Amino acid sequence: MAGRLRKVVDERFYVSSAKGGGMLRREIWVDGAGRVARYNLAYINPLIYPRDNGRVLGYDTAHGRQHRHFKGKVRPVHLGRFEQIEAQFQKEWSRLAKEAKHAKD
Repeated sequence: MAGRLRKVVDERFYVSSAKGGGMLRREIWVDGAGRVARYNLAYINPLIYPRDNGRVLGYDTAHGRQHRHFKGKVRPVHLGRFEQIEAQFQKEWSRLAKEAKHAKD
């Protein structure tokens, strides 16, 4: 990751309680060529998991490697391109939020 990275996405989306509640966090940095060089994707819902600042699920590149957080456990991931990781994150957090919604009903 030579050169400067530029943060191009810094978003927080709040998920309504009707859809399971919580917050989605997206941070994305790109290199000089516009390639994703660093990222942080997180689904935060302390009602599902109160530890780790409420982070139920996350994918990021902290410490120079891709890894997945799930309810306090961290494991390396080898999904390849960022688009694949983001799609996997989307699928997982949607399922978790849906399960949380049904648990409340």
